Amino acid sequence: MTHPQSRRDFLRSLGVSAAAMPFVWNLPGLGFAAQQQRKRRLIVMFSPNGVVPDAFWPKDEGDKFTLPTCLEPLAPFQKQTLVLQGVCDKVRGDGDNHMRGMGCLLTGVELFPGNIQGGSDTPAGWSSGISMDQELKNFLQANPATRTRFGSLEFGALVPDRADTWTRMSYSGPNKPVAPIDDPYQMFNKLYGSAKNQEYVRSVLDEVQEDLKKISAAVGAEDRRLLEEHASYVRAMEKELAAEAGMKKEVGHAVPELEPGVREDNDQLPKISKMQIDLLVSGFAADFNRIATLQYTNSVGQPKMRWLGIDEGHHELSHEPDSNKGAVEKLTKINRWYCEQLAYLAKRLRETPEPGGQGSLLDNTLIVWTNELGKGNSHTLDNIPFVLVGGGLDFKMGRNLKYNKTPHNRLLLSLAHGFDHRIKKFGNPDFCGDGPLDKLT
Repeated sequence: MTHPQSRRDFLRSLGVSAAAMPFVWNLPGLGFAAQQQRKRRLIVMFSPNGVVPDAFWPKDEGDKFTLPTCLEPLAPFQKQTLVLQGVCDKVRGDGDNHMRGMGCLLTGVELFPGNIQGGSDTPAGWSSGISMDQELKNFLQANPATRTRFGSLEFGALVPDRADTWTRMSYSGPNKPVAPIDDPYQMFNKLYGSAKNQEYVRSVLDEVQEDLKKISAAVGAEDRRLLEEHASYVRAMEKELAAEAGMKKEVGHAVPELEPGVREDNDQLPKISKMQIDLLVSGFAADFNRIATLQYTNSVGQPKMRWLGIDEGHHELSHEPDSNKGAVEKLTKINRWYCEQLAYLAKRLRETPEPGGQGSLLDNTLIVWTNELGKGNSHTLDNIPFVLVGGGLDFKMGRNLKYNKTPHNRLLLSLAHGFDHRIKKFGNPDFCGDGPLDKLT
């Protein structure tokens, strides 16, 4: 089969519209995407307020370790899991630890002076450097062989409707925070069409149904399977939108505008989480992007996880002393729930075949689950949680590694080198002297 020079030429030759473009962006049989080299992907997943050390960190080093309570949901993926203990955020300067823990997490560099007042005497502003996710996006987008439609996608779940140092971990450059999208329908619109309202979104599938049939008739079996998966996903989203529209009609009046920053969907976090994860995996399967972030709430996040029987806000609980056994038990449940979201993400990646390649999406993706603090009630930036799952960067997985207060800048360098981005420094160069982390490969 002789392939047209571009996707648009291919669509035009079949007499279909550009609305079908998202569905054919990465069909491997068409030869449009560069298939010569293995795809590598990165997801950074964030949850806030530190952890309960005894319930979170494995005790035994090496490959013979037992998953503690908080990490037990990763049991099906233990051989693809790498736990890093003793990795610390050494960046200091302006701002309190929640602010620096968030703003320096992926940048590895100080915050600018500013007027955002935190829990310390020193206010601060945005980060003074680019974050590693955006650095890798730029690196991949600069190469035609690894360039994708979006480069990176930033997902959120209950991120407050405000912009400050506690709510942003991704930066496209100094003083340039990247806002996550925490509305699944808005993310759906971004992925599958420049829809401006839900009525238009509900019509997208109808408009492209005939086009998809034409495309399916012109491609091979694997491409037809991928097209059907995308179409099935769109149908499911269409049903969700239709159901939501029906509920709004029953209300009988316009939804009132709420005070900025006040969320009324706290109890929908489990559903939002699933929807965002499904969208993230769908984007990877379509090769819309190779880099993604998934941010749950924000530094000092206060969701009330009533679905776990917890009525107090997360940040409120994290300030309780270790002697408060009830609070410790609740914090353990909270971090275990976040680990369950990580396990669901890993499951969805593992059950999705690598389009046009070998293995699954999980085999070619590294997930990094992290936090802005090591422990909530001490606000320490030592022993920041870093739990890695997947095979995307060819690290030696299935281990629990212990380091001695090692700067997290070295881990950021390791992520870059995993993509063959051989930079020698990232963030504050004072914390990069020994290069990428040892023992990872």
